[in-house]
Amino acid sequence: MHTEYYRWFSEKLGKDMELKVYGHYGKPFIVFPCSRGRFFDYEGMGMVDKIKHHIDSGLVKLYAIDSIDSESWYNFSALPGERNERHEAYDRYVAEEVTPFIRNHCGSQGERPMATGASMGAFHAVNYFLKHPDLCGGTIALSGLYRLDRDEFKISGDDIKYVYYNSPIHYLPNVNDAETINLYRNSDIIVCCGRGAWEEEAVADTVELKKSFEKIGVSAWIDFWGEDVNHDWPWWYKQMNYFIEKLYS
Repeated sequence: MHTEYYRWFSEKLGKDMELKVYGHYGKPFIVFPCSRGRFFDYEGMGMVDKIKHHIDSGLVKLYAIDSIDSESWYNFSALPGERNERHEAYDRYVAEEVTPFIRNHCGSQGERPMATGASMGAFHAVNYFLKHPDLCGGTIALSGLYRLDRDEFKISGDDIKYVYYNSPIHYLPNVNDAETINLYRNSDIIVCCGRGAWEEEAVADTVELKKSFEKIGVSAWIDFWGEDVNHDWPWWYKQMNYFIEKLYS
């Protein structure tokens, strides 16, 4: 498998950030890691190996990036608004540094890479796509939480006003810009979770996300797998292979 490693100083974040490319050709995917994760986790947890036949055949090309979750949503010593501000810097890093890098790397300035991730990575993938459908062509999001007023993030309903534009279940139903909605409709939107162990909150948020898409008239593939399907990598391997094959084979 062809791989490349990159590191540069991010002006948006004021620190070095790393990423790794997997593959030589195919639909580019921005890969967001799980909570507090690193660019090498997708490979380290076995996903790259499990979907390598799709990478080697040129169906997909991965760009696995770092998170800064420990500085934003999991920095519990900071106020919600401060955590939101740090995430906004990360969002600018992905939109204004990573995405142009991908476009140049693929030799296509109009490319809208997909966004993907599992668990916290799914949150990032969905949120990034929804905020930047002009830059991102859709998402394959697995087992995510899509609202920030959950115990996971130690943010209350009273604090949503400080993080509103990064809490998809809160802002998506109120999107009314025709151009944005048209871009959503011309994207590949897949949101999936199981109904097994550790998936209860993901199921609830995925149901709400489905309602939000329906409210604004956007078709999305919202897929609920069985009660034996747990919040864990072995199932994410199967889901990622399944959806790649459905989209690109």
